Amino acid sequence: MPDFDEQFDIAVIGAGHAGCEAALASARMGLSTLVLCMDLDSVALMACNPSIGGTSKGHLVREVDALGGEMGLAADDCLIQMRMLNTGKGPAVHSLRAQEDKRRYHERMKKTLELNEKITLRQDECTRILVDSGRVSGIETALGAKYACRAVVICSGVYLNSRTHTGEFNRFGGPSGLSNSTRLSGSLTELGFVLRRFKTGTPPRVAGRSLDYSRMQPQFGDVPIPHFSFMTDGIERDQAPCHLTYTNEKTHRIIKENLDRSPMYAGAIHATGTRYCPSIEDKIVRFEGRDRHQLFIEPEGLSTDEMYVQGLSTSLPRDVQDAMLRTIEGMENCRVMRYGYAIEYDCIDPTELKAGLGSKRIPGLYFAGQINGSSGYEEAAAQGIYAGINAALYVKGEEPFILGRNEAYIGVLCDDLTVKGTNEPYRMMTCRAEFRMLLRQDNADLRLTEKAMRTGLISPARFDHLMRKKELIASARTALDRSVPADERLNALLESRGSSPVRGSVKLEALLKRQGISYTDLAGLFDLPDVGAEALEEVEVDALYGGYIKRQDDEIQKLRRLDGEKIPENIDFFAITNLRTEAKQKLSAIRPGSLGEASRISGVSPADVAVLSVYLKSREADTDGRNE
Repeated sequence: MPDFDEQFDIAVIGAGHAGCEAALASARMGLSTLVLCMDLDSVALMACNPSIGGTSKGHLVREVDALGGEMGLAADDCLIQMRMLNTGKGPAVHSLRAQEDKRRYHERMKKTLELNEKITLRQDECTRILVDSGRVSGIETALGAKYACRAVVICSGVYLNSRTHTGEFNRFGGPSGLSNSTRLSGSLTELGFVLRRFKTGTPPRVAGRSLDYSRMQPQFGDVPIPHFSFMTDGIERDQAPCHLTYTNEKTHRIIKENLDRSPMYAGAIHATGTRYCPSIEDKIVRFEGRDRHQLFIEPEGLSTDEMYVQGLSTSLPRDVQDAMLRTIEGMENCRVMRYGYAIEYDCIDPTELKAGLGSKRIPGLYFAGQINGSSGYEEAAAQGIYAGINAALYVKGEEPFILGRNEAYIGVLCDDLTVKGTNEPYRMMTCRAEFRMLLRQDNADLRLTEKAMRTGLISPARFDHLMRKKELIASARTALDRSVPADERLNALLESRGSSPVRGSVKLEALLKRQGISYTDLAGLFDLPDVGAEALEEVEVDALYGGYIKRQDDEIQKLRRLDGEKIPENIDFFAITNLRTEAKQKLSAIRPGSLGEASRISGVSPADVAVLSVYLKSREADTDGRNE
């Protein structure tokens, strides 16, 4: 047993977006928490795009906030522009996206960690996970320290044995010129984890003063400014514009002529990249028929002239990056401040983990973020708070906090990773959620905040805010549950919105179900309570999409039945004679905890699930017979 320098309840390895949420969750649940970071100037670093949210990702930020996390609050504090995306589509895919002042975001999050009395923030590198009697007992660091702890949450991002590439030049190192972690991978291998290599990339940053914005299309933020956090009361500030421009045939020709100098195409990188956020080289090759691609010029902050070229992720050589940028409208005289690069790194197979992101083999060891094969700040933060909560509950000896696919995008994310696994960097998308009409970004607090009460992360102010919102929704529904007589004013409103007039009496709720009729419209004609924007949105969505919501509720009941049929941990799948060989292999490798999880494993068919269900019932009957 080693002599420990200090003792903590939980150690969090890494202080990126996953590490910050994991540490704050653990500390706010009352546990002493060590946060080990290789460089304190990289806490909550936005190494890639200077933004939070986006399609489906905004849902995750709202859910982190509803659980008592920090990302939404910090994003609201540090935004320089906010927009609601997909407003031309249904409410299930509405998502917030904010441009952030990346330096302020780092400072804001670092200060939050520093001010928490339960958190010790320390600059050092974790080199080894210590295990005693099969359980986590502590960690060792590069500076020779040994810290005792009962649980560890590894949030190492892209730093494990990472290597960056720009053209023919490559070096071992982390993102943005930072150092990498060189020894923790070896410790994980010793513990039995099989490591894989994934890749991501980032675009060049250019000097804003060298751009001609008059030749680009300005992109302005929404007014009034929306917000991520349910606790944000309102935002009043000037917003910085972004600008839209495009690649063209000249850009594409330069890229094609230099593909052999791209590390991916030259064979210098053997890691797997993300399909849904490809480099500009991949776009040109995969979408050869397209004559242009969108590029968004986004400010990196209010205290810098650096502009992020969204959509131009690349690892092409410096001279090629210069040449292709200068073919783009408005960027003919641009000066590059930082060149784009690709970065490859070690990660684990997330099917090694239980639903709560803890190791199946080593109690007390948790993983969150890109170490699990995911990509994105929002996916990392969501896993971070989830793993932090479950690590804290483990230390306290309490049952894990598990969210199902029907309850949260976080549930979809973690179920996809731990049950289905991923062969490429995983990105959250609305299409991955079967029940997205129920899992909207606007109702994240109604879905999750009360569920999180047992964690201790929900403040009295947050709970009171939720209760008030529920009261307002109830009062609006009560007011709508009455009939009103048809009159000239009502029919004039209906006709102006392209809706047929009514005769006799009609329920207000039925009118609200009509396309183009809002609660505010009806309040102008009838006595309806003022319930505020948040409650009003819930009432309108439920009225307009009630039928879809009911159908999804019915599907959820079926899912719950499957998830309720538990699979014993010691079951021998190879002993089930009627299972196909592939199913036996997949089930034995992943060890699902329920029939629901088994049904979502790639390679396990509905027929296999039926066979497994029959086997479990017969096994249960045999057990009951022996116990009589």
